[in-house]
Amino acid sequence: MTLLALLQTSPALTIGLTVVIGLLIGSFLNVVIYRLPIMMEKEWKSECRLILELDNAETTDKPEQELTLSYPNSHCPSCHAPIKPWQNIPLISYLLLKGRCANCQTSISIRYPIIEAVTAILFGILAWQLGATIQLLMALFFTGCLISLTMIDADTQLLPDQITLPLLWTGLLINSFNCFVPLHDAVWGAIGGYLCLWSVYWLFKLFTGKDGMGYGDFKLLAALGAWMGWQYLLVIILLSSLAGAIVGSMMLMLYNKGRNTAIPFGPYLAAAGWIALLWGDQIITAYLSFTSIK
Repeated sequence: MTLLALLQTSPALTIGLTVVIGLLIGSFLNVVIYRLPIMMEKEWKSECRLILELDNAETTDKPEQELTLSYPNSHCPSCHAPIKPWQNIPLISYLLLKGRCANCQTSISIRYPIIEAVTAILFGILAWQLGATIQLLMALFFTGCLISLTMIDADTQLLPDQITLPLLWTGLLINSFNCFVPLHDAVWGAIGGYLCLWSVYWLFKLFTGKDGMGYGDFKLLAALGAWMGWQYLLVIILLSSLAGAIVGSMMLMLYNKGRNTAIPFGPYLAAAGWIALLWGDQIITAYLSFTSIK
């Protein structure tokens, strides 16, 4: 019996294996979330030097160490001691080390094991809902991208093209084989997703003179449309707007900030998109049933 056949006949095994993979992927996502914004900033600085025709010698910046997603190896940000493989086991190492660096005893942020655990849980839910299918593999990639975008946007209010654009093109590519929706639905979903928020952006700017959101939000909604088709755009927009309004209001009250405080919209789009991927049909059906009763 092949591995695929075994997984298809054993949902519990599929879920268990996917959860373990989720822990490993979650550990990698921590690297992406931390390093990608730094890599982007370095790239922008380099481009600015080229535009201004400045040599490195003319700047006061110290020479910066090369940084990629794979180099240098994982290390403590405080003492820079390399992290051994057995100190980098998702969740387990954090618990065994009691949340502290093995070398300098500096506290390790709780967000690292939380992201690993959340990734594993979401992967497990996908395996439970989709089973051992090609849709599951695609949905795992989709989820990993959304987790990365959520945390990066929350930290920096940026939605990197390095993630949103591959997510968009992957959605169109897989739906050319009818993975989730027909290709024409995916194409119109991408177009409609971009134009929806683009229109809102310019209307808001026309009436207020302010930027209401960033272009990364347009690209993210376009990517979600490419994965799920134009039919789900309204569900995604309504869910994200509702969540954004509730959470944003709570944050403004708790932290006593003004109404002009910028709040990233990407996390709400990502959460709404993930929910719509799994339960969009049920949400639409429930809504239509509710309106027909009224």
